[in-house]
Amino acid sequence: MKQGTTAPILITGAAQRVGLHCARRLLEDGHPVIATYRTERPGIQALRDLGATVLFADFASESGILAFIDQLKQHTNQLRAIVHNASAWLAEAPGSEADAFHTMFSVHMLAPYLINLHCAQLLERSVPADIVHISDDVTRKGSSKHIAYCATKAGLESLTLSFAAKYAPAIKVNGIAPALLLFNPDDDAAYRAKALAKSALGFEPGSEVVYQSLRYLLDNPYVTGTTLTVNGGRHIK
Repeated sequence: MKQGTTAPILITGAAQRVGLHCARRLLEDGHPVIATYRTERPGIQALRDLGATVLFADFASESGILAFIDQLKQHTNQLRAIVHNASAWLAEAPGSEADAFHTMFSVHMLAPYLINLHCAQLLERSVPADIVHISDDVTRKGSSKHIAYCATKAGLESLTLSFAAKYAPAIKVNGIAPALLLFNPDDDAAYRAKALAKSALGFEPGSEVVYQSLRYLLDNPYVTGTTLTVNGGRHIK
């Protein structure tokens, strides 16, 4: 269902995979889109060709986040929604643990925190208005191999609750916590089989299931402070 509006939707980390898919689907649904990227990829040019406003953003530092916010406000004075999709997946190698943690904290928590605080007025000029945090199903049980990634995504889910309380009723704030969505081309058959066996439904769903969840949150006027689990039934396996 097309829902045209003059206020754009901001989606961060839209250069590839889920972010790119959701940005394209939002455009198809008639929404103006502002998309961010850190690395120039073919998907970014595709979004430009489809009419999206595309902005460089480096969320790995406070200065980069604040620079992006200033740039954003030069492009629009209102937003229909903010979709915090930007993510970092860094190995916690010996000697680099602190750097990895700081970077993932900045991308997963500090960027959404500061953008939500500094851009609330842009959202308040739109009715309805939404913030959506893209988390990760791994927060449900923790991860011994990716402690910092899991912890900072869990912190993002905490921000969902706090901002939902702070901004109600003007702005709905929700989250989406997907498990495996897309394999990488170099994932071997053994890894794919092992990963698929972790869920009750046992298949690779692709990016559209996140867009369906996003669409639900944007369209439903009575949901806030909720994180949708999109994990193929991993919690019952």
